[in-house]
Amino acid sequence: MPPFRRLAASNLAAQASEQMALAAAPLIAVLALGAGAAETGWLQAAQTLPFLLLALPAGVLADRVSRPRLMVGAEALRAVALLAVPLLAWRGALDLPALAALGFLGAAGTVAQGVAAPALLPALVPRAELAAANRWLELGRSGAFAAGPALGGALIGWTGGGPAYALAFGLSLLSAALLLGMREPARDAAPRRHALRELQEGVGFVLSHALLRPILLTAVVFNTAWFVLQAGYVVHAVTHLGLSAGGVGVTLGLYGLGMVAGALAAPWLARRFPLGALIAAGPCVAAVAALLMLGTVPLPSAGLAGLAFFLFGAGPVLWTINTTTLRQAVTPGAMLGRVSATVMAVTFGARPLGAAIGALLAARHGTGACLLVSAAGFLAQAGVILLSPARRLRVLPRAA
Repeated sequence: MPPFRRLAASNLAAQASEQMALAAAPLIAVLALGAGAAETGWLQAAQTLPFLLLALPAGVLADRVSRPRLMVGAEALRAVALLAVPLLAWRGALDLPALAALGFLGAAGTVAQGVAAPALLPALVPRAELAAANRWLELGRSGAFAAGPALGGALIGWTGGGPAYALAFGLSLLSAALLLGMREPARDAAPRRHALRELQEGVGFVLSHALLRPILLTAVVFNTAWFVLQAGYVVHAVTHLGLSAGGVGVTLGLYGLGMVAGALAAPWLARRFPLGALIAAGPCVAAVAALLMLGTVPLPSAGLAGLAFFLFGAGPVLWTINTTTLRQAVTPGAMLGRVSATVMAVTFGARPLGAAIGALLAARHGTGACLLVSAAGFLAQAGVILLSPARRLRVLPRAA
């Protein structure tokens, strides 16, 4: 199998595994361990904290060692964490702290995989094909977002959490197996320096770049607002919208269907709109989706929530495809790991902040407050990108 196809297949398996586990954890916490909105918020924070703590070190590793081997190790680590959950449940030893700790460990593997994959991609495909390659990776991720939560919710509703985690474990092993033996094209040898100096170089490149800086800020606000919403949504869906575990999984799965729709539409849209318009589309559509979700407070409606999740997927997937391609195009190859890690650390690092804010809001003011604050954040991130020079881009620029 050609290297890019192996990477795409591995990405699909890894994303499906991650999404099943992310959907299963809060459902198990609520339905089996009696967690409330505050506890599920702190669980989300634990599962996202590795993106803040470990992304930058993972970026240094991705620029120093074999990226395929790093990804294999990351998937193996995640598989171990996934397998431990049903084993502890079988022994009657699973509780919220254990579920959070294993979520943290599994997310550590996700971080390393997520940094290495976009850094590896430009070595596998020509520059002119980067956008198409990123679209295929996003299609895989979209399919995982569509199927993972729905399947995870259905399995938990029918048989409990064990089968959902067992399937996620198998998918993680498959992801690692697809990368075994992959040869990465030779990279220019870079002099070894102190790790902190290398980190500073990657962070400085992003913060000083006129296009990457506002994109980074937009993503930070987006991720904070998204996890404020996520912290309270499961409890809101069960208690206010009257959904079962399977119903929650279906609404979350519509997010993935929206991603699939957006990714499939991307080539058609790219032929008709300039790059800057496609970059701005994601944050603007997300703002509309947040307002629809806020509408489920006065008007409890699973259909309205599902439409909001569909739009949350359809618009931002265009953002991901086009901003990832832009980052790969303007970044020197020797820095791709560190630049990808900087973006992940700062944007994904906003997730535990959002989850913690959501947990506090839910505990003190209820889940409606989570939806209100989240909507304000989504409106803010749309404003940031609309005022940035990235919105005025017509074609893909080259590295300086």
